[in-house]
Amino acid sequence: MIPDRHVRKRIASRFSGRGDRIYIHGKLATDPVYAACVHAIAGTHLPLLDIGCGLGLLGHYLHACNALDGYVGLDNDPRKIAMAREAAERAGLASALTLRESDATAPPGVRGHVALLDVLHYLPEDRQSELLAHAVDHLADDGVLILRSVIRDGSWRFRATVLEEKFIKAIGWIPAGAQYFPTEGDIRRVLEPRGIHVRFRPLFGRTPYNSWLMTASRQAA
Repeated sequence: MIPDRHVRKRIASRFSGRGDRIYIHGKLATDPVYAACVHAIAGTHLPLLDIGCGLGLLGHYLHACNALDGYVGLDNDPRKIAMAREAAERAGLASALTLRESDATAPPGVRGHVALLDVLHYLPEDRQSELLAHAVDHLADDGVLILRSVIRDGSWRFRATVLEEKFIKAIGWIPAGAQYFPTEGDIRRVLEPRGIHVRFRPLFGRTPYNSWLMTASRQAA
């Protein structure tokens, strides 16, 4: 079940700020990554580790879709985690959505699916490799690694994304800003030697940005 307008509005209402509610409702309505995550893990019964979870929106969305069997969200931004916890408590989901202020590579004590949505390019190149290897360590045998990332390919979409990232840094939403935009080859070079089968597809949605969705697992498609 993909949440309709009323469900998206209910999720957004769990957050206290009016501007946050408007942003969240619009993001859930227009960003294709949430439905893509539901599709990627459909029919499985595993917990999900959401690295760089931000406000925990993926957890709320998957719960509304009855697609969750445990959720742990990690983020190193204390303000976002505080907002995420408050929203989960307001929704009565404090026991269903575990949210921790934590470095991405801290042991989370969960093995299942792993999500890395819009996280990778905010790390330096060497730390990206470290994080991908860490994600594989927490991937169950039948789990799915879901990655959305900007891919550096020289396209006009990539150039538009670079401009967007400069704006995000300027307004302070991601203070450090983008560090390194990986290529598809950069990601494959970390995952494939570890026996992970990788599938890429564009996930542009209704945006000019160069977002790609990668789903990966130990099992061949």
